[in-house]
Amino acid sequence: MSLVGNRPQFVKAAPLSRALRARGTEILVHSGQHYDPELADLFFDELAIPTPDHALGVGKGTPLGQLAAMLTGLEGLVAAERPDVLLVYGDTTTTLAGAICAAKSGVPLAHVEAGLRAFDRTMPEEQNRVTTDHLSELLFCPTPVAVANLQREAITTGVHMVGDVMLDAALLFADAAAHRPGPEAYGLSPREYILMTVHRAAATDTREALASLVQVLGALPGPVLFPVHPRTRTKLADAGLWDAAAALPGVQLVAPVGYLEFTRLLTQARAVVTDSGGVQKEACLHRIPCVTLRDTTEWTETVTHGFNTLTGLDPSRVASALAHAAIPESAPDLYGDGHASARIAEILERFVAAR
Repeated sequence: MSLVGNRPQFVKAAPLSRALRARGTEILVHSGQHYDPELADLFFDELAIPTPDHALGVGKGTPLGQLAAMLTGLEGLVAAERPDVLLVYGDTTTTLAGAICAAKSGVPLAHVEAGLRAFDRTMPEEQNRVTTDHLSELLFCPTPVAVANLQREAITTGVHMVGDVMLDAALLFADAAAHRPGPEAYGLSPREYILMTVHRAAATDTREALASLVQVLGALPGPVLFPVHPRTRTKLADAGLWDAAAALPGVQLVAPVGYLEFTRLLTQARAVVTDSGGVQKEACLHRIPCVTLRDTTEWTETVTHGFNTLTGLDPSRVASALAHAAIPESAPDLYGDGHASARIAEILERFVAAR
């Protein structure tokens, strides 16, 4: 049983679901954490992800409210389906719900993207990923850094260095993405604009943070294309800051785009400014300079190897980082060889056969 609930998880599920179904039966469950069609239905359609076998439909709510609803729905599903393994991705509320349900139901838990650490326990994502790792029997790590993080926490059994399924997705959909609308559709030229995404609570949950975000937007040099997450749009409007952001010269606030169009826009950008963990990694995969509006990151190797700069919501630091943004001339392949999904499916098949 595979559990997904948000955009990055849909992308990761696209290659992995194919690999799992080539070897066995997958029961796909959609929690409903991302329920907006722009963030859910579009991704299932364009990435040819199988229609979920079950949809919990938790919808809008606080993280604790969503968690409670997911646990209630998952308990019955797990009891009825009796899966051999419950598989979760990443570090969302959906991930945590799956981990807790598996532990309380006596079902082995498998965690894709295990071992990531930003070393900031105030982050909800860090709380989710640490808890999930300590409840997992199978831990699929994207990098050697992730393996070392688990070793420091005395987690060594069931740990597998498989590479990153996001690289699998990038390779799988490269041709399709290349044929999607590019910057010209927005009146922009390749390599002359900055692509921006923002959605995390730290940047959107207070008016102070939102005001800083608008200041960051105003400090960005050159044209800016900003596909606005529905949550961010609502927060800016509620704070009375949407009009100020929309009036900034050179800034285009547009509706969210699908994975394929976003990939095309990312590969054509001069740089990306984001608070997303997944986008940091996608920028690295496509060799696009990244500036991250956070003080910590779980993808530490992107910073170590010069692909990414952490600035927080500080306009001057962001502007300085962009002025010096460049991709290193040589860097190792940080995320494997594009066959992580096949490795995960093979390990799961052996695990189930041995039980």
